[in-house]
Amino acid sequence: MTKMTGPVRLKLRTSGLKSKAQLILNIVKENPYQNLPPYEKLVGDLNGTYSRRINIQRRLVYQVYENEHIIKVLRLWTHYE
Repeated sequence: MTKMTGPVRLKLRTSGLKSKAQLILNIVKENPYQNLPPYEKLVGDLNGTYSRRINIQRRLVYQVYENEHIIKVLRLWTHYE
């Protein structure tokens, strides 16, 4: 998994979402297709990526490279910008 950058860490900590984000990251690390919490397969410009809710406003958007056994986190704070 890719590492969180400093600004994202700070935003998660100050918003009180750090533990929820870490829980979701751990779930994705173990099984990126586990259905709880639900994930959404994205389409359009983000085709091939997946999204999970951290809260009503914030999302985790990631890509799975199955052959390489890599999960790349594309966004952890912003929505689908």
